[in-house]
Amino acid sequence: MMKSLTMLVLAGSVVAGCATVRESRVNPMNWFGRSAPVPASVEQGSAGPVNTLIPARRQSIVWGREEVYGGQPIETIDELLIERRPGGAIIRATGIADRAGPFDVRLVEDEAASTGGIKAYRMLALQSAGPRSTGPRARMVTVADWLTDQELFGVSQIRVSGRANALAASR
Repeated sequence: MMKSLTMLVLAGSVVAGCATVRESRVNPMNWFGRSAPVPASVEQGSAGPVNTLIPARRQSIVWGREEVYGGQPIETIDELLIERRPGGAIIRATGIADRAGPFDVRLVEDEAASTGGIKAYRMLALQSAGPRSTGPRARMVTVADWLTDQELFGVSQIRVSGRANALAASR
């Protein structure tokens, strides 16, 4: 009886000591402290305060028109996946460019090819004058786009095209 009582008191004192370790500097969870709200910096623009979290629209030289995207079609479309999510779907396409180092990849809707229940896209990218003989991993790009259920209403096939081929996924 005495032995078990001693063990019980010893275990209780060890567990009570854990509270001090929880709030000490030895615990890695306390190294950075808790987060606290801070005011966002507000820049003053010509039209009033500017929210730095919203990217500014790029303006061209011509009065207020948006800059035209100059992407070139990706050489081949390698993979097309439609991933259903609550409220819509994610279109994810992987392609291989003809040159190394493509960037700013976009899925642009091809309104001329979108007819009836088909929603067609072109996979475009900005490409610098890089080497053509590199392996496919250096030329591979992936892009995704979100479509809501309202945008998917009446669509039975989604098609993504490149310069040499196109892939389609049907419901």
